[in-house]
Amino acid sequence: MKALKKIVTAATAAVCAISMAACGSSTGSDGATDLTYDKIELGTTGKDIKTTINLFTQRTDMLQDSYNGTTWKQYLKEFNKLYPGITVKVEGGTNYGDAALTRLQGGDWGDMMMIPTVDASELQNYFLPYGTVDTLKDQVHYVYGQQYDGKVYGISSTGNAVGIVYNKKVFKDAGITENPKTPEEFINDLKLIKEKTDAIPLYTNYAAGWTMGAWDAYIGGTATGDPKYMSQELLHTQDPFSDPGDGTHAYNVYKILYDAVADGLIEDDFSTTDWEGSKSQMNSGKIATMVLGSWAVSQIKSVGANADDIAYMPFPITVDGKQYTSSTGDYAYGINKDSSKENQEASMIFVKWMTEKSNFSTNEGGLPVAKSLDGELPDVYSEFKDVTFVEDEPAVEGEEDLFNDLNSDSELNINAAGDARVQSIVENAANKTKSYDDLVKEWNEKWNAALKTENVDVKYTTVVK
Repeated sequence: MKALKKIVTAATAAVCAISMAACGSSTGSDGATDLTYDKIELGTTGKDIKTTINLFTQRTDMLQDSYNGTTWKQYLKEFNKLYPGITVKVEGGTNYGDAALTRLQGGDWGDMMMIPTVDASELQNYFLPYGTVDTLKDQVHYVYGQQYDGKVYGISSTGNAVGIVYNKKVFKDAGITENPKTPEEFINDLKLIKEKTDAIPLYTNYAAGWTMGAWDAYIGGTATGDPKYMSQELLHTQDPFSDPGDGTHAYNVYKILYDAVADGLIEDDFSTTDWEGSKSQMNSGKIATMVLGSWAVSQIKSVGANADDIAYMPFPITVDGKQYTSSTGDYAYGINKDSSKENQEASMIFVKWMTEKSNFSTNEGGLPVAKSLDGELPDVYSEFKDVTFVEDEPAVEGEEDLFNDLNSDSELNINAAGDARVQSIVENAANKTKSYDDLVKEWNEKWNAALKTENVDVKYTTVVK
């Protein structure tokens, strides 16, 4: 069933977008080095470089020797077997999204960082291009995530498909033998878990904040099956949060959370949830499900004796009889355009090694970024054999920053630290202060107002059945 209805307008405004590349030569404007990602031959390129480079990262856990996965120290030891002259120093930042923006704007972030949320047009002000989209799109996935004007400014650290982390033993103990494929089936399963086990059916991780923002990742390809939806169609859709009537789209993603809270299927006190503690609780069977990206699976497996009980299921939405999952890049490596030529080249070599030789994606339960590593799905996706992976298409030319502008104007902050909005779902459902449809009405009003502020040509509306 189609959830979007084309709106026929009497006239269409024509916008002529002029490429910056047509305005003159860009020689010397993209940093000190002419080296690009595609030209690097690992083990040969830059073999004589002797320098120290600095990486600012969100992966503070990997800095700890107690981390049960592969630590930064272990990765760097392997890297130095191939490049003994390049010393990499890693600094971790907590509350990374905000910390990284502060450091970025202050200029004190070293040679590499995981790129925070910035407008696409701003990428060139901070970061060195790895090459062009046309050159790199056949070598790496997710090149459109951090590109502007045909140049790629970030290489994703890993790929994620989205679903739900769950404890197989808890589901078995509840008598559940098949994964849910619709929101109704999922809520019914949570009710069975509450009735027949002692496990918390759905752990919100409300208090951590950033964990709640994970829900935003499901409203694109996962809930629509459409690779154009998130970066193209949504930007021209009024009332995007309304119920399409077929169990799909954003309405039904967030409604799962609202209904679970309203039905008492979450922890007793959402305000005291503990992210670090929740990992071991799920491993031991005290928690049945958490809505997080696939990256969380390896972490939860590693903190207890019951790794085999932890699995990943597709998100319970079905579009015209099929299930989909959005495949997106995680934080991407950006290289400082103001670093020295030697440090830029050393950084690009390190990024290519992490992407193609380190096994980082597999270690973290993610999808490979290098297309040369494509093949069998990692074990974490063993239950996704009948699911179609959807990689979002980029925004159309001239609209690269429109999503960020609409997000800012509406203050909805979808996929951009929208934790407070998702937390409000939990608060209102628990306290019975606003109905779910009242929240949806507010979101639609804010989004529609932003469309008017940005003079967007509305082409679609969500059909309410």
